[in-house]
Amino acid sequence: MKKHGVLHQELAALIAGLGHGDLIVVADSGLPVPPGVKCIDLAVTKGVPSFLDVLQAILFEMVVEKATVAQELVPNVQLMDNIAAQLSPVAVQKVSHAELKQLSEKARAVIRTGEWTPYANILLYAGVAF
Repeated sequence: MKKHGVLHQELAALIAGLGHGDLIVVADSGLPVPPGVKCIDLAVTKGVPSFLDVLQAILFEMVVEKATVAQELVPNVQLMDNIAAQLSPVAVQKVSHAELKQLSEKARAVIRTGEWTPYANILLYAGVAF
């Protein structure tokens, strides 16, 4: 049994198997999962687990080279500040929500949270540790 980090078997295996440039999506409970893209559904109930809790757990184990959110999330200053702090020094790019959904079609997986905050979705592109 693991002592720390991501304990969810599918999620831990996904992170361990990422290569440079691979894309995963951490999503709120409403983001549509594109056909053919694996969905790791962690949602239990409204708000559980939260987007930020899942993001923090993933970032503990994943090297992120690039991140993207929907421009529509920008007015949520508190969430944007929290995302920026967790990803620092990686800059967070912004695209339209429609473009974010299109980009998610190339994801290795969508990790669905119980988050009910509109547009609480992020694309994480894997970097390398060297």
